[in-house]
Amino acid sequence: MNPPARALWKGRAIALAGILLMALALRIAVASLSPVIAQISADFTLPAFIIGLIGTAPPVCFAIFGIITPQIERRFGLERTALAAIIVVLLGLISRGLAFDAMSLLGATTLIFVGVGAGNILLPPLVKKYFPDRIGLMTSLYTTAMAVATFIPPLVAVPLADAAGWRFSLGLWAVFGAIAVVPWVLMVVRSRAGADAGAEGLIAQPDGRVFRRLAGLPLTWAIGVGFGVSSATVYTAYAWLPSILIDVAGVSPAEAGVLLALFSVMAFPTSILVPLLITRFNALVPLLVTAAVTGFAGLAGLIFAPAAAPALWVVLYGTTPLLFPMMLMLIGLRTRTHQTAVALSGFVQGIGYGIAALFPFMLGVIHDATDSWTLPLWILTGIIAVIIPVGLVIARPRTIEQDWERRHGAW
Repeated sequence: MNPPARALWKGRAIALAGILLMALALRIAVASLSPVIAQISADFTLPAFIIGLIGTAPPVCFAIFGIITPQIERRFGLERTALAAIIVVLLGLISRGLAFDAMSLLGATTLIFVGVGAGNILLPPLVKKYFPDRIGLMTSLYTTAMAVATFIPPLVAVPLADAAGWRFSLGLWAVFGAIAVVPWVLMVVRSRAGADAGAEGLIAQPDGRVFRRLAGLPLTWAIGVGFGVSSATVYTAYAWLPSILIDVAGVSPAEAGVLLALFSVMAFPTSILVPLLITRFNALVPLLVTAAVTGFAGLAGLIFAPAAAPALWVVLYGTTPLLFPMMLMLIGLRTRTHQTAVALSGFVQGIGYGIAALFPFMLGVIHDATDSWTLPLWILTGIIAVIIPVGLVIARPRTIEQDWERRHGAW
């Protein structure tokens, strides 16, 4: 039975602020570098392979820390691990603004994504722990904060760099990291003092048995693959969508940049609506169908009539990542306890970001080999088709624990 709903801020205002500021800081770190690469290159040599490694760093770090973070959380606890993740992001943001060559920029960027990778894993179980009665609303709020943080930096990064230099443009975002540290310091102090008002009593930490059990459940893999489909579409778009639009639709580089921003904007309505539609109307199946149909339609447009309506194709393709807030929400809805949510979050995001790390590179190699985007676009269509079997598994209203108990006995 779901716990009775209460006001978001009642007895847990610090947790509310901490989760939202953490979500904001994590995505600001992701989206603030690429717009000022040209200005950085004017100050020191930035080889193409370094830029490529910087682009690959997010999903690689996310995949690695999807596996590592639950083990760290088991040792140090949820609040202290969250605080450590934000501090690592803050140090990386400061270091990136002080970078003096390509390797220091790469190192600072990697440090940022180490913290971001850990933070990604911690957000769903934090919601599960402090807002078990408001999972849908809180997922909507923090994914919306992520969408805002992804959209705003590209709009202001270049004007800031032109006015005050790229170091200021990059370093400015550390302010948000510093602000996000404050509520988590308070949360750690309260937790250690036994005055944690957001959770009722002590919550057991996950152990290795949880991970072994997760690996044997179809529901776990279905959520992970669904997250992977979403991540692959997003990171492939960030890596290649402008090039695809220039080559197959004949748009200018400036127009391709605007269309990529349009792709990013699609995260706003989905991050707000998807969690609410699932919690209030149980709309999981219709949303899965929407993600598949719009993805197919957008890619079909790019394959068969790319120049006819490129903005429409981008909007349709940009609707498929509605799977992102859906899968994050399912981490809370398909688990009974905080410890299972932590383990499932790490498992799912490790799988998902591992998939995302492969496809941008692989599709680039295929394009170079074929001198065409046709086969890569068909491969993306195949990726989206995976939504169908995934949906057949995740649409069943049962938890991870129930799935295990049905197969093996007591959890």
